[in-house]
Amino acid sequence: MASNNITFDPDSGTSKSINLSLNTGATFKANFDVVDVSNTAFDFSSSNAVGLGTTTGWTGSSQMVKSVSVGSTTVAAATFNVGFTSAAGGKFNISLGSTDTRSLTEGRYVYDVLVSSGATVYRIIDGMILVKPGISSAP
Repeated sequence: MASNNITFDPDSGTSKSINLSLNTGATFKANFDVVDVSNTAFDFSSSNAVGLGTTTGWTGSSQMVKSVSVGSTTVAAATFNVGFTSAAGGKFNISLGSTDTRSLTEGRYVYDVLVSSGATVYRIIDGMILVKPGISSAP
């Protein structure tokens, strides 16, 4: 599976927009390779990567919703698993199992990926996910 390459600049305050698609009833995984502004692998194994002065590692969270409404509570259609496959190498993925994707209704959703170190949270990625219905069933 191809990786999505992104440059992460914590000082910019902006996220990278990446659109994805998934098939209902299938396992979903999207890989991300993250570099800093000097094109070096972003080190998610230590918060010293952004000069926070601590040595706690990073965590991630990600959800998708059908739509976002200002002023109302938004219920996640799915919550992704976020896994740092090489934290020091700037590699992580988001994934959903086939049981989770089976319950999704076809259509366009929005999602984001948040990463945090200590109390500092960054929206690193956002975009749309097109959920496509399955035609065949798995054996």
